[in-house]
Amino acid sequence: MPKPLLDFIGYAFYFWSNENGEPIHVHVSKGHPVENATKFWIKRDSIELVHNKSNIPNSDLKKIQKYLWANRDTIIARWYQYFAL
Repeated sequence: MPKPLLDFIGYAFYFWSNENGEPIHVHVSKGHPVENATKFWIKRDSIELVHNKSNIPNSDLKKIQKYLWANRDTIIARWYQYFAL
């Protein structure tokens, strides 16, 4: 089970260790990591919802997207630390 890297309004944000072949992204789920979590791509110029498998309400998705935008530099840096070869 991955260790949450961030926590915001009760949602856990985390990386899965076997996904370093994909673009930078985080999984988000309520409370703790789950296999079918919501996924966001983290880009320098945008935050993109890939899918919402956790069925997070739209009002929370908007808050999460803003939070990810505000913390994208930290997330990107942590991605490279986490997946450093």
